[in-house]
Amino acid sequence: MTTPESTTHSIPATMAVSVLVRQGELRTEQRPVPAPGPGEVLVRIASVGVCGSDTHYFTEGRIGSFVVDSPLVLGHEPSGIVVALGDGVTDRSVGQRVSLEPGIPDPLSKQSLAGCYNLDPGVRFFATPPIDGVFAEYAVHPAAFCHPVPDAVSNDAAALLEPLSVALAARAAGKVQIGDKVLVAGAGPIGLLVSKVAQLAGAIVTLTDVRAERLEIAGAYGATHTFTAAAQPPVEPEFDVFIDASGAERAILGGLARLAPRGRAVLVGMGADTIALPVPLVQGRELTITGTFRYANTWPTAIALAASGQVDLDGLVTSTHGLDGVEAALTAGGNPGALKAVVRP
Repeated sequence: MTTPESTTHSIPATMAVSVLVRQGELRTEQRPVPAPGPGEVLVRIASVGVCGSDTHYFTEGRIGSFVVDSPLVLGHEPSGIVVALGDGVTDRSVGQRVSLEPGIPDPLSKQSLAGCYNLDPGVRFFATPPIDGVFAEYAVHPAAFCHPVPDAVSNDAAALLEPLSVALAARAAGKVQIGDKVLVAGAGPIGLLVSKVAQLAGAIVTLTDVRAERLEIAGAYGATHTFTAAAQPPVEPEFDVFIDASGAERAILGGLARLAPRGRAVLVGMGADTIALPVPLVQGRELTITGTFRYANTWPTAIALAASGQVDLDGLVTSTHGLDGVEAALTAGGNPGALKAVVRP
């Protein structure tokens, strides 16, 4: 392991970690600071975005088949500073600011070799049981998945390259192009970012949500039109693409009904396990419905969009918390006007 010649601090022997002991219960613990292995770097964590999945694990103890049945560290949207290099790492340097892509796939799996490493069934993903996340002061991670970021990208924005990557994957799945009329359901951080990247692709975007206050900044994130579930216009088959970022059955079915013939639907939000599919609608309009699972090969584009100012990631941050405030961060989404909570270990 290569350690830094000169840094503003030395690497301690132990670090603080926020641990989900069981559903609804967090505890701050001291754990040894891990050492980077071959091909890995040690990162001092600067910012971690709070995702809805983190909140779901905290409040429900599970997401689908992933169950918290032993203590788990949450958090999978991190940025930080490289403080030590493992053997063989030559393309990263101590002091470099990085955004951590949270999944570690098997590079030789069938899906990885096909370029879809997000679909590798053996992927090890931060904060997905039983893999610990990064509500911690330090983490080790493969250097290849620690993406250097320029000074124009803040630590918070570098962490939020992860949800921006979700949005980029959704845009690609929907084949959004110039002139498309796109409907986005859900004006949380993912929906806002989907709206923005669709607009950057040349689309005309309508954004909808059940909470009117979430639509107040829709214009800054690419939406030309908005409506709430309580004040929706008549249902017309007018959209080329529908992207659901809510996971709500009502929103999904409502969006499908608004798709024009040969329309394309992308399901991003996680919520309803099953829905009653309107088969005659899908057949009669020859609709295409697909899902997205995380992302692959998105970080270079996400970094470029954030660094150029085309996507404002810092504008999504509505509260910041230390490791002793992780519970407040996990429950901040219910506060009026809340969008993105960030933990700064």
